[in-house]
Amino acid sequence: MAKECYMCGKKVTTGNQVSHSHRASKRTWEANLQKKSVDIDGKLTQKYLCTKCLKTIKKDA
Repeated sequence: MAKECYMCGKKVTTGNQVSHSHRASKRTWEANLQKKSVDIDGKLTQKYLCTKCLKTIKKDA
């Protein structure tokens, strides 16, 4: 299974890398995912969370 944010579902996206002469080649952008412990139904489990979701969790706590 590919890495994906547990909360928002953010994952790898694809597109074109465009050079100065405007030639396009395929490339990927990977989400900034961190493996963190999350409390789910009273149990701590390791899940991948993007940094934006981590910032939101920290702000709400």
